[in-house]
Amino acid sequence: MARIKKIKDNPDLVKDTSSQAVINTNSSAIHNRRAQIAQQKIREEELQQMKSDIAEIKKLIKQLGKK
Repeated sequence: MARIKKIKDNPDLVKDTSSQAVINTNSSAIHNRRAQIAQQKIREEELQQMKSDIAEIKKLIKQLGKK
């Protein structure tokens, strides 16, 4: 059976003494962090799409310059 011990400096965290895992018991903080990660992923995907679009535009401009 896992023994759980509270962490002194942070009441939202507990430590499983058998596996040494630190567990966050604040479910709203977990939800907020997951939402933050999802937003970051969306921004990264948008940035990659913009880079791709710019590369395509540069290619088209170079083709126009050759004609």
